[in-house]
Formats: sequence, structure tokens, C-alpha cells
Amino acid sequence: MITPAVAENMVTLHTSMGDIKIRLYDDTPIHRDNFLKLVREGYYDGLIFHRVIKDFMIQAGDPNSRTADSTTMLGDGDPGYTLEAEIKYPAHYHKYGALAAARTGDQFNPERRSSGSQFYIVVGKKQSKRSLEQMEQQANFQRKQAYFNGLCKQHIEEIRQFQKSGDRQALDSLKNSLVDITEKNVPNQPLPQQLIDDYVNVGGTPHLDDQYTVFGEVVEGMNIVEAIQNVETGVADRPKKDVKIISAKVD
Repeated sequence: MITPAVAENMVTLHTSMGDIKIRLYDDTPIHRDNFLKLVREGYYDGLIFHRVIKDFMIQAGDPNSRTADSTTMLGDGDPGYTLEAEIKYPAHYHKYGALAAARTGDQFNPERRSSGSQFYIVVGKKQSKRSLEQMEQQANFQRKQAYFNGLCKQHIEEIRQFQKSGDRQALDSLKNSLVDITEKNVPNQPLPQQLIDDYVNVGGTPHLDDQYTVFGEVVEGMNIVEAIQNVETGVADRPKKDVKIISAKVD
């Protein structure tokens, strides 16, 4: 469900295919203030949606796209800085219409810092309840595994001594103890009902949740977003005919 528009923190992207109105979230202030700053400076004016994937998302914000010819590979441009992650999952998730910050992958960016300017708007697909149940189970498993691994690091000397001496019984006893501590301190967390309803009835891309900063949502113009995601694309998912942000304005 898309939240109704409010008067504050609103931005309109006037694109070559129509207007997209976005509300920025107050609880992601770093991303909110940076986006508003760039909009006021005219940073996004003339940029194109350089990456468009049907039933997934549309992406823009590469400053190199303003003057790029049709053969230029895009996606690496930024204002020269990154932003501290503000991942507020499950409060904010990759529902239909979500605005999120692009970033480089975990291998080179373990802190999951966001691009200073590149963003994407989610289209996604409707999800089955079964797939969301599996996602919930996987998330709970990962949380428990991370906690358990932390306990193992705390007991690493004991573990090495037991392994060196071949004391399997002591090793299993310690393992069982750490598993019990993990289960006690990391209970299963169910997915919020609103999240489930949005993904099942409206759609989105839940596999990106808890990995990228979601900092706003489209409140008007998802028909334009859908039109953009349906354009013909070529190499690197770039539209064959440029879809341009003519101007971006703070409302």
C-alpha cells in the first residue's frame, strides 16, 4: 500500500515520459537531506534513467549520463562521496513504489554505504505467501547464525583446545550450550503483516530487503514508472531511447 502524500519532503521528477512525485522519509535523514540538496542544486536535471529492468526497477542518478552518447557505459558516476547506510528494515522495505539508494556490492562495500546520487524506484512482482515464509525462515536463520558465530569467536581458544586434544564430547557439549544461548537470545521474528500484504497484493522485490537503504516512496506517477520499465532496452539494460529527468523540483 502506498502511503498518502504529505506536504513536506516532497520531490517531483519531471521526466520525458511524465511526472513522478516522491515522498522522502524523515527517519532516513542523511539520505533525505542529501537528495533534497541535490535536487535544489539541479544535480538531477538532464540525467537519464540509465538502467531499466522490467518487473524489477528503474535507476538514475549517474552524472555522466547527462552528456553520454549511446555507446557510453553508465553506472559508475557519483558526486564524489558515499552516504552512511540507513537501513531501517522492516520499517522500510522494497515494496512497489519504494525509492532506494544504489550502492556497490558487499565485497567492496561491507558497510553497505550508499551512492551519493544514484537511486532506483521499485516495480517488482507480486510475491506468494510461500516465498515470504521461506524469506522469513531464512532471515531468522541468518540472524541466529550470525549470533552463534559471534559466540564461537568468544570461545575460540576452548574450541581449539578441544579440537587439538580430540575431545569430541567436550566440543559437542560446548556447541550445544552455545546453540541454547543463541535460541534464548535470538527468538524468531515474524514478518510484519503490512509487509506481507504489500508484497502479496501489490508487489515488490523482497530479496533486496535489509541490504539497501530505502528512503522514500512514490506517491503519484507509478503509471509513469511502469511505462519507463516497459521501454525497449539494450546493452547493460540501458533504454535504447533515452528517458530523461528534465528537471527535479522540491514541492
